[in-house]
Amino acid sequence: MGRLLDEAKLQLISAYCGANLTDEAQRSAEVAKLVGWGKLIKKYGGSVAVIGPNNVKRPDYDFAASKANIVATLNEICKALADVGITCVMHQHTGTCVEFRGEVYAVMEAVDTRYVKFGPDVGQLQKGGSDPVKIVKDFLPVIRHVHLKDFDIWPYWAAYCPLGRGTVDFRAVLNLLETQKDLQIAMVELDPGGKPPLTLIQTAEASKEYLKKLGYSFRSQGN
Repeated sequence: MGRLLDEAKLQLISAYCGANLTDEAQRSAEVAKLVGWGKLIKKYGGSVAVIGPNNVKRPDYDFAASKANIVATLNEICKALADVGITCVMHQHTGTCVEFRGEVYAVMEAVDTRYVKFGPDVGQLQKGGSDPVKIVKDFLPVIRHVHLKDFDIWPYWAAYCPLGRGTVDFRAVLNLLETQKDLQIAMVELDPGGKPPLTLIQTAEASKEYLKKLGYSFRSQGN
């Protein structure tokens, strides 16, 4: 990884780390796994572990029965990673045990936010029927990492799209994030999807041009 980062002249800031938060029997193993990943993130210059909850089968899923395990596992993982110098953010995700508005509030209001920070995906919040502006505002003090993608109802990229082409109010989201001085990264992304109408570089260019229109500048003028 170090060689690839050096060749691309990129800085590692964060890594997405999937974790089973609902199965109490796996908690110790998950903590150990995440500590190992956290040490790798730190080794290569990063500072943030994005904790991705495990997938669940929604028709059979009982959030209320799982909440205590989710909270306890997040607390243990994030405390252990803090001990090795890594910031942990809980990242709600489509199809996982923490996806919808009520689940986000229930978890983030119950965890120990000295260690468990928040890393929302605003496009996925919008897709799940939540108001990303409201959620960002309510949890702004503990936000350290953000995934920025837009949402529209179309057949590409799991219904996501380049910034400015969907329904997320990015001006309001970014105005809020500008006030969070402890924010470490806002990452523009798109989920993979079949037969997209734009190439990878075109999607990046589209989002970049939108951010320029909002007044943002870039260190590099290249693509």
